[in-house]
Amino acid sequence: MTNPKPGVRPAVPHFSSGPCAKRPGWSLQTLTDAVLGRSHRSKIGKAKLKRAIDLTREVLEVPANYRIGIVPASDTGAVELALWSLLGQRPVTMLAWESFGEGWVSDVAKELKLKDVTTIKSPYGELPDLSKVDSATDIVFTWNGTTSGVRVPDANWIAADRKGLTICDATSAAFAQNLDFTKLDVVTFSWQKAMGGEAAHGMLILSPRAVERLETHKPAWPLPKIFRLTKGGKINEGVFEGETLNTPSMLCVEDYIDTLQWGKSAGGLKGLRARADGNAKVIADWVVRTPWIENLASAPATRSNTSVCLRLADPEVSKLPPEQQLAFVKKLESVLEKEGVAFDVANHRDAPPSLRIWCGCTVERSDLEALTPWLDWAFAETKAALRQAA
Repeated sequence: MTNPKPGVRPAVPHFSSGPCAKRPGWSLQTLTDAVLGRSHRSKIGKAKLKRAIDLTREVLEVPANYRIGIVPASDTGAVELALWSLLGQRPVTMLAWESFGEGWVSDVAKELKLKDVTTIKSPYGELPDLSKVDSATDIVFTWNGTTSGVRVPDANWIAADRKGLTICDATSAAFAQNLDFTKLDVVTFSWQKAMGGEAAHGMLILSPRAVERLETHKPAWPLPKIFRLTKGGKINEGVFEGETLNTPSMLCVEDYIDTLQWGKSAGGLKGLRARADGNAKVIADWVVRTPWIENLASAPATRSNTSVCLRLADPEVSKLPPEQQLAFVKKLESVLEKEGVAFDVANHRDAPPSLRIWCGCTVERSDLEALTPWLDWAFAETKAALRQAA
């Protein structure tokens, strides 16, 4: 029996979880106002960087007394800067339920070599017991686990009168989920995930409490130049006015500004979150009616609306050893790519065999609606090939 191909293809088949799809209607022509061939420290260069910071505050609804800076090395650089600059004053609680959280645990334990560290972990698909978190400690966590599709449902578990700082890697949550800044002292994200911008630039958002820690705490280890946020014991305000720690790409800056302006036109934060929620619902509704797939995230309240991770539920495939399941996923991904209907939808290299579909705000709902019949078609094709090879 032939397996007929669906009649409608996604107009934009970009469902990668990073770098993510560009905003709807994007083209290189939108970047013609970029400050190229000029110093980023020139008046016009600094104005562009300040514009990116101001638009971030406006669209993400960052409190006025929080500082926002553009830092090197994407979200990774922003998180590392926070860990190396702020930790060491009091005990630390690390939360991990996927690969990026595990990476921060490794950095704190093996690189910073902090001794008073409590690590609370859970396997892929589950959230740790947040009631075990001690608010007297510094807390490091990812809001949305990009490689597991599991997010914290809210910030109610963080004490308002906490003694420690909360350091939140929000790279797959920003502009899509309800970040409660009253409970967050450090928030980081990257342009290429949050809004489909270009890579290598991170955003660092600091509460007044985090600034106070910077000005009163001197780490026991040396800090690289690109991590130094203070001068003479005081916060370097220039960093939060567009004076970056190293040279940024002004073409990437222009691209980020363009996407933020689109975000304003799409209804601001409320509109962007609604787009992500609507996109994730397309996939959720498809999962309910599709027997061969299921959510990797076990609890509905913890399921991401951006990096949606789905494991194979078909009895014939799910009983295969993990390496064979991974080969199945890779084959399914290649079938989709060959048809030009979906790119980069296999699981992260550290995650269990699964599909991972980005549903963030820059993806169009109509493209996800067109995608799901192709997922069914590709699964049938891949399963048929598996049987033939058996």
